[in-house]
Amino acid sequence: MFNLILKDVLIQKNVILFYIATIIVYLFADVSPILIVPLYSLVFINMTFSYDEKDNANILLNSLPYTRKEIVTSKYVGALIFTALFLMITYVGNYLINGTEASFPWKAILLIIGLVMVAISFMLPVFYKFKRQYLVIASGALVGIYLVTVKLFVPNFNEKLRELTQKFLTLQETQMYFIAILTIVILYIGSWLLSIRIYERKAF
Repeated sequence: MFNLILKDVLIQKNVILFYIATIIVYLFADVSPILIVPLYSLVFINMTFSYDEKDNANILLNSLPYTRKEIVTSKYVGALIFTALFLMITYVGNYLINGTEASFPWKAILLIIGLVMVAISFMLPVFYKFKRQYLVIASGALVGIYLVTVKLFVPNFNEKLRELTQKFLTLQETQMYFIAILTIVILYIGSWLLSIRIYERKAF
């Protein structure tokens, strides 16, 4: 399974420097790491599916000595590894550029990992069920709906989102963190099992 994760990294080796360069640009622009890390983690995992769909790569994958369960598991484990890597890159970059070691508290790290896990939990089963080209169209439509909704009905939505994030980072109740972590882990495992079920029934 490690080789499957390594494959996803090697496929994108030519754009990794681009990822790092744009992360640095965002840090100079004082963009919050809470936005940067989930964005790049999701883009990275999205691109791995994009490459898998090219040239019938899934047929090749299924001809290798890996079970379909291992292929799916590599995506879920890989998503966490990629998130950790982007966390490290962003943390080091933020420290070198701004010298703000305290700008990455453990609550922010938990929030970032939680956001990625929730997004992945919904994304991957859909990726395994449908072709990515349809998802791109659907994503574009959702972004359009979001922009129109925010513009017409909730003009201060982004401000409210920032306030909600700040409230989360200032929470002191350990029990709430435990419940949130447990819920996200259950959601992630449930998504993983669902993706395995979908992928095992898929014909290539």
